Amino acid sequence: MTFRTFLVSAGTTMCLLGCTVGPEYRPPDPPAVPKWKDQAAQGILVDQKSDPDPSWWLSFNDPILTGLIDKGIKNNLDVQQAVIRVLEARQSIATARAAGLPTLSGNASYQREQLGAKGILESKGAYQELNTLANRLKPYDATVPGLSTDILNGGTQALNGFTAPVNLYQYGLDASWELDLFGRVRRSVEQARAQSQAQSEALNDALIILESEIVQSYVQLRGAQALNASQEENVKTAEENLDLTQRRQKNGLTTELDVDQARTQLDDTRRQLPAYDGQVQQAMNALSVLIGDAPGAVDEQLRESKPVPPIPKVVDVGVPSALARRRPDIRQAEAKLHAATANVGVAVASFYPDISLTGNIGMRALDASYLTNWASHFYTAGPAVSLPIFSGGRLSAGLTLARAEEKEAALSYRATVLNALREVEDALVTYRVDRASRDLLQDTLDSAQVTWDLARNQYDHGLSSFINVLNAESTVLADRQALVQANVQLVNDIVSLYRALGGGWEKTVQQLPHPDVPTSPPPLPGALDRVADPHR
Repeated sequence: MTFRTFLVSAGTTMCLLGCTVGPEYRPPDPPAVPKWKDQAAQGILVDQKSDPDPSWWLSFNDPILTGLIDKGIKNNLDVQQAVIRVLEARQSIATARAAGLPTLSGNASYQREQLGAKGILESKGAYQELNTLANRLKPYDATVPGLSTDILNGGTQALNGFTAPVNLYQYGLDASWELDLFGRVRRSVEQARAQSQAQSEALNDALIILESEIVQSYVQLRGAQALNASQEENVKTAEENLDLTQRRQKNGLTTELDVDQARTQLDDTRRQLPAYDGQVQQAMNALSVLIGDAPGAVDEQLRESKPVPPIPKVVDVGVPSALARRRPDIRQAEAKLHAATANVGVAVASFYPDISLTGNIGMRALDASYLTNWASHFYTAGPAVSLPIFSGGRLSAGLTLARAEEKEAALSYRATVLNALREVEDALVTYRVDRASRDLLQDTLDSAQVTWDLARNQYDHGLSSFINVLNAESTVLADRQALVQANVQLVNDIVSLYRALGGGWEKTVQQLPHPDVPTSPPPLPGALDRVADPHR
């Protein structure tokens, strides 16, 4: 009968071990959007039949840019901090899992104890009764000499022995195991896993931001160099105009006013050159920091002017329903929703009793030599039950808070999805409009160049005033600069589109240091290293 009861109890316990209270998490459905809204770009500028290339920057066919991105992925400090946060989150999983595993600890102690028993014995009259007993036995001293005295002395000595300080030696093992009958620990582990996933997605998002910022800074650099080269060409053209007017003025074919106007045009053109040089240096400084180095680290590599990277003819954007699987911020919001749902289960489980198995065994003696004697052993073992009865509303408030946080996380997820869809749509519109403007600007520049050539030709033959040449020249110079800026803006539009699509982390995350192995951050270069370490 005892064995049968044991089997029933064991079976019931195993069933309860599989019980998990609280809501089960269900992943949200993908956005019900069949295609992108901006149909004007479909099939011409973008293609939704194919997903974006995870290594989208390779489409620019620029080895220098690719090398900068590789360095940034390995050395960028923001990314390294995100890697460490992933490591921290993964350790929280182990911490949560450990709460459901048995624990075993060893202990050893030595104590010098004075229990204060003499006062207790005196208060209970032990010494007085001993004296009374000795007095009663005095008549027997004639038969047994010294009987009363021996009993008095022996009793007093025995009582004093109980009141003397003692040495207490002890060592043993303590063990405990919380039986996760209602899934509190399992929900805690589930929550920790979801939070770890959220940190991993934050790392992926940091990679996307890094890659896009490197490309944009690189394009800004090449654009500033192109603007500087264009402005130098404009200066050269203005110098030719000044030389032409001076020669015509010497020959009496024009006035000093035309010479002054040509000189003013040249000075104004030269005045803009330092600004472009400043933009070049700022872009190189930004790139140095993005790859985890001090300003100036890439100056020699990037000082030579290169053209702005050409844009691809067609950009693969995929379908809207795949956006939720691709964008790290949406995946992070989903992981946070999962963590909030699991936290509801933790709050629900707090209303149920906690049952633990505890025990300890060891050796205890007043003399160290008896610590190896089995007669000195002790042990305790048994279950412990803790049942919440009254907590002043703390548990109910915790459950209400957990459910509110779950609803907030669900709304945050929906808002993140909608914002992601809007960002893609805005990026598509911006890219389409800017590309059309760039094409029109190219036509405008071609027409302005023809007008300028005609104006100079007429001025050379005395058929037009120099003011017409200056107006036509100003238009051409402005259109040249605007065309360079338009090409830079187009590349930035494509970068923004890829960033909105969430591409760029699927493969590059494999280049990061493994988050399970803590790595020391690289030393800061030069004096910055000494500033970072005050002990040096």
